[in-house]
Amino acid sequence: MARPSHPAPGRWRRPAPPSAPLRPGGRFGGAAAGVRGAERGRIGAARSGAVRGGGVRAGKGSGGCSMAEPPGAPHRTTGSTLLHPLSGLLGIPLDQINFVACQLFALLAAFWFRIYLGPSHASSAVRHAFATLFGIYFAVFCFGWYSIHLFVLVMMNYGIMNMASIPNIHRYSFVVAMGYLTLCHISRIYIFHYGILTTDFSGPLMIITQKITTLACQLHDGIGRQAEELTAEQNRLAVKSRPSLLEYLSYLLNFMSIIAGPCSNYKDYIAFIEGRHVHMKLLEVNWKQKGYDRLPDPSPTGAVMYKLCITLVSLILFLTLTKSFPMAYIIDNEFLDKTPFLSRLGYLYVVTQAAKPKYYFAWTLADAVNNAAGYGFSGVDERGSFRWDLLSNLNIWNIETATSFKMYIENWNIQTAAWLKRVCYDRAPWYPTALTFILSALWHGIYPGYYFTFLTGILITLAARAIRNNCRRYFLSSVPLKIAYDAVTWVVTQLAVCYTVAPFVMLAVEPTIKFYKSMYFHMHILSILVLLVLPIRPQSHPTRKAQNQAVLNSVKSKDK
Repeated sequence: MARPSHPAPGRWRRPAPPSAPLRPGGRFGGAAAGVRGAERGRIGAARSGAVRGGGVRAGKGSGGCSMAEPPGAPHRTTGSTLLHPLSGLLGIPLDQINFVACQLFALLAAFWFRIYLGPSHASSAVRHAFATLFGIYFAVFCFGWYSIHLFVLVMMNYGIMNMASIPNIHRYSFVVAMGYLTLCHISRIYIFHYGILTTDFSGPLMIITQKITTLACQLHDGIGRQAEELTAEQNRLAVKSRPSLLEYLSYLLNFMSIIAGPCSNYKDYIAFIEGRHVHMKLLEVNWKQKGYDRLPDPSPTGAVMYKLCITLVSLILFLTLTKSFPMAYIIDNEFLDKTPFLSRLGYLYVVTQAAKPKYYFAWTLADAVNNAAGYGFSGVDERGSFRWDLLSNLNIWNIETATSFKMYIENWNIQTAAWLKRVCYDRAPWYPTALTFILSALWHGIYPGYYFTFLTGILITLAARAIRNNCRRYFLSSVPLKIAYDAVTWVVTQLAVCYTVAPFVMLAVEPTIKFYKSMYFHMHILSILVLLVLPIRPQSHPTRKAQNQAVLNSVKSKDK
């Protein structure tokens, strides 16, 4: 796991197997997999000779795209250097060591928080205070003076929340939060020369931006809109009063989510702190019919242990697969000259699979931290088992077996997809799909590769929707046809995702164009042909209208 160096210009060569960071700094906003961290450092070192004309040129000594740091070079970071000896011993950048250490300490703190500071042992104010103080400490430990950006953004938006008019509170909060995040993305790349310091504070800043805009929209729904104007979900999550400073800081900076997320809804978090979180979900089930005299007391320990097993397996796969299958090899000249097209497609699938375990590790560990604190209970499933997936960021089985682009993106980075839906898709006056993809790209950063990925994603999403709407019904008449349809759509979906997210890894223009040329732009061409040939049904928001009518009928029935 070497920090990026400044490579000399040259042609692309087969890279030495690189290592990528554990921290998922890039999250493909619910639309596909992305890799940022070290890849961004390797490719994004502007003014260092790495980027010329928007492209990337790697020298002979750089090992192609891996651009490994010379042996013995120090791993610099703005965060704590307490664990520097461990970093040197393992050969892992110090900021990544700090990240994992904080998450493991947060896991222990979460158990302590649930046992000794549970709602029955401590007041809500005490729980808010401890969650906030721990979170601030973790941020300073990981990011040092860079953490000031988190606190500045939080306090700016607290002022907006208290001074702005309710009809505009969501607009002002959105513009300020996204604007500040974008400025930080720009400054880290073009002003501070990314690569000088490995510390990447943009991940926590992105999560805080999600929370700020989520709360602002839900506050606007709760105070500034009528119930009949809201969807059922908006009505359920609407916030009826402005939070206090302590509640606001706790929601945004709590130790369970400040480092790796995920974003959660404000009402769910407050219910957790006040001890109503699990009780509310249990009341949705008739326990007397199940033979219980009183409400059960579900423990998260089993869910936490299961998720920790997943993180361990993911870590092992990350340390083995990611190093063995570098993404940069797919645009190596020798590889392109000697490998048939179908073999290149197969290798593209393999390297994309190899990039996933780091996200499985980081997001599952973050989920386990929240569960260990008692947060994340989502109810009871059909078999009567307790579910702790309210804050889960991915469904690995559904990702790997997805038979549609929509199914894939709905199960990857779930909480970011939910955020995009709540603050953009459900509120967009027109072109909700396109605007949602654009917002996701802007939220991730300013690298050209992000926009190649999301623009390609828009095209493939529309084409996939057209195929599904026009063709799927013809394959439902028999089991063999349905199996054949699922098999074909699984292959196409997995390859389409790989094709779409490759620029997200490469980041710059030149390798992206080279990759798509080597793929003959086949997904772009096929998607355009599909959209030209198949009729497209207009997307209005039928679900929203139906939900609005249901809410209105409910209100009227209560009045009667």
